[in-house]
Amino acid sequence: MLDTNRRRKEGDLTARRGASRQPGRSTGGGFLEMSITGLKKKQPKMFKVKVTTMDAEMEFNCEMKWKGKDLFDLVCRALGLRESWFFGLQYPVKGMGTWLKMDKKVLEQDVPKENPIGFRFLAKFYPEKVEEELLQEITQHLFFLQVKKQILDEEIYCSPEVTILLASYAVQAKYGDYDPNLHKPGFFAPEEFLPKRVLHQYQMTPKMWEEKITAWYANHQGIARYEAEMNYLKIAQELEMYGVNYFPISKKKNRADFLLGVDAKGVHVYSINNRFSPNESFEWSSIRNISYSEKELTIKPVDKRAEVFKFFSSQPKANKLIMQLFIGNHDLFMRRRRVEPIEIQQMKAQAREEKARKKVEHQRLAREKQLREEAERAKEELERRLFEVEDEARQANEALRRSEAAAELLAEKAQIAAEEAKLLAQNAAEAEQERQRLELAALKTEEEKRLMEHKVREAELIAMKLAEESDRRAKEAEHLKQDLQEAREAEERARQKLQEYPPKCPPVLPPDPCGADKGPTKLDLRDIDLKRLSLEIERERLDYLDKSRRFEDRLQELKSEIHALKVEEKEAGFFSHWKEVLRTLDRPSGSARQASWWRRALEAGLLQSLPQRFWGPPLSVTDCARPRMSSAQLTDPQGPGGRRQIKVQQHKTDVIYI
Repeated sequence: MLDTNRRRKEGDLTARRGASRQPGRSTGGGFLEMSITGLKKKQPKMFKVKVTTMDAEMEFNCEMKWKGKDLFDLVCRALGLRESWFFGLQYPVKGMGTWLKMDKKVLEQDVPKENPIGFRFLAKFYPEKVEEELLQEITQHLFFLQVKKQILDEEIYCSPEVTILLASYAVQAKYGDYDPNLHKPGFFAPEEFLPKRVLHQYQMTPKMWEEKITAWYANHQGIARYEAEMNYLKIAQELEMYGVNYFPISKKKNRADFLLGVDAKGVHVYSINNRFSPNESFEWSSIRNISYSEKELTIKPVDKRAEVFKFFSSQPKANKLIMQLFIGNHDLFMRRRRVEPIEIQQMKAQAREEKARKKVEHQRLAREKQLREEAERAKEELERRLFEVEDEARQANEALRRSEAAAELLAEKAQIAAEEAKLLAQNAAEAEQERQRLELAALKTEEEKRLMEHKVREAELIAMKLAEESDRRAKEAEHLKQDLQEAREAEERARQKLQEYPPKCPPVLPPDPCGADKGPTKLDLRDIDLKRLSLEIERERLDYLDKSRRFEDRLQELKSEIHALKVEEKEAGFFSHWKEVLRTLDRPSGSARQASWWRRALEAGLLQSLPQRFWGPPLSVTDCARPRMSSAQLTDPQGPGGRRQIKVQQHKTDVIYI
């Protein structure tokens, strides 16, 4: 029809060109106006049509007289589709999809009364083996989109496991090879590839579904889009509901007891609640004749002995649709089993060449992609190395700056070290002078130590002499005390005798030439002896106090000298040697024993033997035999008997009370 219209238009154009060349014809403006007016009158009436495919929408202007085949061929040419026998144009009529008839005018059919008129370009018949029958890539793509939509809309049942596998091929067809750097989590929505029934069947989050699909998707590396779509269709054609059109039927009128299924292999009868396993099947090769009258359809098997299958449909239009599917599927079934026409052979050859070309192109693209990836990796490696080199250069510059700073610092430190060396040399010279001074001080200390030892020995000798003198004086004082006691007793007896006589004149006795004045003379002599004894005792006491003061002064001088020596020894670092000297002094030598004897003599009661009026001021004696000694303490408490106590402390633990 389209060829006829094209030839008619070409003929009209030729006729107009021939008429323009006839002699005597004017080519002025009047003729042009007549021609334009004629053309306007010859323009046919048009109506608009909107055709929706699975992935696009197209609008066409159609002539009023066009038949269904004219519109269908126009759509196929627009899509570049040559395998048109699988497809058709569908429009809705009372909620049921109706196929546009090819041999009848478009406007004379029950198409919707709208502008533009809407049609859906869908697959009407399904192949038995998609890999062998679908030759063009556009045909595969349209079947893939339609079958995927049927699975998502649950018109074709699919198990969850197979659904995930089909979804992985669909993702491969849409996004290409998996790239972790490009395909981040969330790059697709699971509801685009999985039916809602499967999503609600398991308690899984969209992220978990995405991970599950991506795990399969990552295994499809290197598969082209048309290969992924073909793998999708090969899996889908194994499903029980693939390519089956279902219609409610009954063996009695006005009832719906069964479902009639029509597909590429034959006719099947299903129960209402089971669309997977048919109760009865009639293959196209076993059907001899199919007929219908009003609501009744009859299927006659090839075997005449077999029972004729009759059923009723609820609507007459459904019977016509069923008959169209019967005829179309049966024709394709017979066509597959006949020798292929030259056109089909050419199409298959072209399809093989196209597939081979696409395969080579895909391999070339894969190789280019690989080379580009390698180049990108090499570029990244070079950039990384460049960055590392720049980083190393930066670090080297920083190290150079640090080295320069360190060199400057080292120069300063060297200068400081030189100054410190000079200072150390000066300190060494001073230390050498100090060492020499200390050696001289050590020698001096040795000399002073010997002098101190000599003085200590002298002090011990003085102590011994003082002890002997004290002993002698103690004995003399004891004798004097006894004499004084005897004199007092005699005086007391004399007083008592004088008190015994009355105060009257004594009797005149004859003079006794031998002892007339013997009594008073004896008393006068006693008084003279007492005075003489008192004077001697007083003189001895003063001598003792004088000697005691001299001894104390001498001890103080020794203490001062020893203290000075100790300080000098500490400054000179000879403290250990001095301790040895002090330990030597602390040894129980003869002088120490003599000193102890002297202390025992004092404790024996030297001062106790003296009368109270002869006691002098407190005597402070400091023993400085050891460096850690404390100063001597001399206390003068009055005892309960009126006696004094003299406390002499040589060490912290050596206390002598006198």
